Amino acid sequence: MQQILPALGVSAVVFISTNLDDILLLTAFFSDPDFTPRQVVAGQFLGIAALVLASVACALLAVRVPEGWIGLLGLAPLALGLRGLWALRRGPGAGEDEDADDADDADNEPRGRAARFRSLAVATVTVANGGDNLGVYIPLFSSSPGLIPLHAAVFAVMTGALCALGHHLVNHPVLGSRIRRHGRVALPFVLIGLGLWILSDALALIHPSSAAGPPPASLGEADSVQAARRLAPSVVTGSG
Repeated sequence: MQQILPALGVSAVVFISTNLDDILLLTAFFSDPDFTPRQVVAGQFLGIAALVLASVACALLAVRVPEGWIGLLGLAPLALGLRGLWALRRGPGAGEDEDADDADDADNEPRGRAARFRSLAVATVTVANGGDNLGVYIPLFSSSPGLIPLHAAVFAVMTGALCALGHHLVNHPVLGSRIRRHGRVALPFVLIGLGLWILSDALALIHPSSAAGPPPASLGEADSVQAARRLAPSVVTGSG
């Protein structure tokens, strides 16, 4: 019990610090009429579960994920944002016409595909925005592997609380109407901005030398440097 109570506090602090920015994304998704609350909640849970599973695998296998490669996850929200921006440019009726045509071809299949796609879209954005989650979850799980189920349970409960908070903001008596009025238009821009911000971490792949500093000296060069340092005092004494 003495170990569980501090672990609960650590889990709560870690989750809040790494997922506080998800409130903006959840609010944008909940305010978009194209996404149902069930799709948003399912996608958020899927995304958090994927981040936890990836962190557990990296922690148990002692794998370190390079920061530059994590930045490439920004391509996902960027693509979704550009797709949403294109849909806004075509007008609100374009997507509905396509859905109606698909419904004529197959009654239930298009609706199921659309629901799965929207849940996966939310999950993809959650994972792409989870670079800091991986950076914190992996060392946390590595330091206490036995507490991983406890951390995962706390993360699941707080994911539900986060979704409830985002849904409450959208349906707030004062703020809700304004959020819903601009949510559909704001969501593509939020996703594009998020994607570009995450992709900025991938610049380390383009200039690895500047990001990691000068390359280390070879073995022969290192031996030469050490030998020169050992000979330096004798040279100074001999010259005196």
